[in-house]
Amino acid sequence: MSDLLANPAVQGGAAPFVAGLLVAVLLGRFRLGGLAVAAAFATAVYFVAGFSLSPLTATRKIILLGLAAPLAGIVVDFVFRPTRLGSYALGIAGAAAAAWVFWPVLSQKELARALLPGATAVLATAWVIAYSGQRLAGDSVRAGAVGLALGAGTGVAAIFGAALTYGLYGIAVAAGSGAFLLVQMITGKRSHAGATFTLGATVVAILIASAAMILAQLPWYSVVVLALIPVAANLPLPAGSALWLQAVLASLYGLAVAGIACALAWHAGG
Repeated sequence: MSDLLANPAVQGGAAPFVAGLLVAVLLGRFRLGGLAVAAAFATAVYFVAGFSLSPLTATRKIILLGLAAPLAGIVVDFVFRPTRLGSYALGIAGAAAAAWVFWPVLSQKELARALLPGATAVLATAWVIAYSGQRLAGDSVRAGAVGLALGAGTGVAAIFGAALTYGLYGIAVAAGSGAFLLVQMITGKRSHAGATFTLGATVVAILIASAAMILAQLPWYSVVVLALIPVAANLPLPAGSALWLQAVLASLYGLAVAGIACALAWHAGG
């Protein structure tokens, strides 16, 4: 059993998927099915690195933010009414979080070497969070597709960028998002996504991609392409089509863009 649990495919994929599926099924009736991503990510963290936060490295800051983001999302969903201004505010908060995570690393580099990756991390984080909150939080199918594609693209691209741990975390986000989508596809009923899901998925995924860029070898332009996945998943879907078909098509839109980011990472590493 210990050998099985030590398998990266179990740590980053199978175990997070099971955790996400359980949460999506059990908490969906309470409009908290979006916590599936948080459960999946927490499961991967437990198996891969544990929950120690000392010393507070960039990776541990991402873990902390990844666990806090869906809790903030619950507050946004149940206390505040969703507005465009609120989405912008969340994007700005995400940019500040990215700066908090990466400033200690970037400050040790020359300005010319730190400016491009730093700006990419901050702007990509702000964009993905704000766009997803404004355009996708109210559509659980598209939101799930974004989490699936963004997590998978980030995970594979990070592995190509020589960052296996980040790759496992990204795949865990994809597993949790896939579980969230699967419940909807089987039941034929939409779940509630909201900020609970979108923050839980986008904060972790885009910060992981940025970490693989700043701390490993993922090229900056792969991160830029990954940041376009929410736009791809928001492309038009056939009117009146079955929910499962909408989920498949939206996921394919996002995965196509994710594939480009991974190809760019592969080419840069080769």
